[in-house]
Amino acid sequence: MDLPARTFQVTRADLVRYAGASGDFNPIHWSDRVATTVGLPGVIAHGMFTMALVGRAVTEWAGSPAAVVEYGVRFTRPVVVPDDDQGTEIEVTARVREVTEDGLTRLEVTATCLGEKVLSQARATIRTAG
Repeated sequence: MDLPARTFQVTRADLVRYAGASGDFNPIHWSDRVATTVGLPGVIAHGMFTMALVGRAVTEWAGSPAAVVEYGVRFTRPVVVPDDDQGTEIEVTARVREVTEDGLTRLEVTATCLGEKVLSQARATIRTAG
């Protein structure tokens, strides 16, 4: 069973806000010059910001933050954020992998940006309301 897809818009302004909240002011998250100098295609979103957006989708599917039992990902591809008003989109989908007898639902989660997977081994376990 597939869960409803969620799409998150990510702009440079979001990266600035996240940098302020997290204290991560690495210039690869705000300077095209620095990002390209180190071999990136441009400014990239913070990995933990990407993970948080995917976590938001998991929380919505679970119905409550308290229902999220476990959540983990591996970062595979950066989310490049253009310097314009639109930014980019991260689409998050999930498939129910298993429902256990003790009321847990294991999800296989996919996050893509411009059709490319940005996370691998993205999995979550949520407590099924009952």
